[in-house]
Amino acid sequence: MEIRTNRLTIRDYRSEDRKALYQIFSDPEVMKYCEPPYSEDATQNALANFKNKHIGYAMVLTETEQVIGHLLFHPLPFEEDGIWEIGWFLNQKFWQQGYAYEASMALITYGFEELNLHKIMAESIDPVKAAGLMEKLGMVREGIFRKHCKDTAGQWVDLYWYGICNPMEE
Repeated sequence: MEIRTNRLTIRDYRSEDRKALYQIFSDPEVMKYCEPPYSEDATQNALANFKNKHIGYAMVLTETEQVIGHLLFHPLPFEEDGIWEIGWFLNQKFWQQGYAYEASMALITYGFEELNLHKIMAESIDPVKAAGLMEKLGMVREGIFRKHCKDTAGQWVDLYWYGICNPMEE
């Protein structure tokens, strides 16, 4: 897959993306609302999984070809066909510059217009930044799963579930 926006290219991972992916996944602040930071081996395994299963994509600055983020975009397991999950992780140096929004909107548009998806959902334990971005993307909070999962410190936390349905179906 390759999708271009004004500033970004969303593409399949390449082996040479390992170092940039490790910078993202090893950062405790980036991983704060997900899981513990990855080791180099865990990053290598994740990269192989993304490449083989086509469930994760590189967010690349088109001008410099620098990988600045990871995008999750795949069918949601155990759900009806046409329901996919979206997610994003960015190198901290590129936070607050609109890249996550730009890339996510491109994937949502692609999902509805090219893949004819019914619904795209996202989840997070971050009720502020991630939830704010989900709402900016037009997603609606569908539920809060109370004390549903553990954070990286091992504390039970709420999980916020958001979704957007294909507007062409309405």
